[in-house]
Amino acid sequence: MRILVTGGAGFIGSHVVDAYVAGGHEVRVIDNLATGRRANVNAKARLHEIDVHSNETGQLFREFRPEIVNHHAAQASVKLSASDPQHDLEVNGGGTARIAFLAAQFGARKMIYSSTGGALYGDPERVPVDEEHPIRPLSAYGLSKRVGELYLDLAGRTLGLTHTILRYANAYGPRQDPHGEAGVVAIFTGKMLRGEPCTIDGDGEQEKDYVYVGDIARANVIALEKGDGQALNIGTGRGTSVNAIFGALQRATGDTTAPLHGPPRPGDVRRIWLDSARAKRVLGWEPEVDLDDGIARTVEWFRANS
Repeated sequence: MRILVTGGAGFIGSHVVDAYVAGGHEVRVIDNLATGRRANVNAKARLHEIDVHSNETGQLFREFRPEIVNHHAAQASVKLSASDPQHDLEVNGGGTARIAFLAAQFGARKMIYSSTGGALYGDPERVPVDEEHPIRPLSAYGLSKRVGELYLDLAGRTLGLTHTILRYANAYGPRQDPHGEAGVVAIFTGKMLRGEPCTIDGDGEQEKDYVYVGDIARANVIALEKGDGQALNIGTGRGTSVNAIFGALQRATGDTTAPLHGPPRPGDVRRIWLDSARAKRVLGWEPEVDLDDGIARTVEWFRANS
């Protein structure tokens, strides 16, 4: 199939590209490289260094006529969304709207959308959180990703565009940026390998659902043929504290530096993990890489690429 992946030079998107290429598909990538890296892009995929809002994106749709559009381009920083919610909405809401309507205009069979499970539901009434839980995001980021979901619903009802929404838990794994606003696994791994102390936000007992990026990529492959019209949580169903992540990474890296503690992060959900029973039922998907194995693979990659 002809597949267009937006954000395909980024952390998760590049693993999705790898999985599609491995399946024998013809893959094009849109990425403005604001946070993505050219080196992440599979050599058998073609990178177009353009922005989703640009005229060139419309021209690419017209020329390539993708059968599947996989939308991973996003502003993914909760912190940045708080300081500049307008930009966050323009990228995540407006960008998704543009890609969805271009996909419909140029005859794409389906759009797969990377949403968030960790930031969408807000402080949960119950855990694990299933897809029927009320949606009450605590951050502009979570809200803007929900806006993207609503634009897909609109495109489906008015233009006939089929879609699958994948609501990810906290992704981690190789290629995640260890600097700035990234996942805690990548940040801590980078610091430990450089011999720098890690800063834990708050008391470190906040619990999240950590899912390995390879498992996420596999869900995106299955969604090529299954899950039409569905919003699906992609997680492990287990909560792990930041303190436990810190300990596991110390064991994997051999680091012995004591952590520092900073203030809690504004807009952060303290305790959430996802119920992915629907993904198992609809896609036949469930996570295969457990946390210890995933952390070992991640540390090995960072050692080899530092």
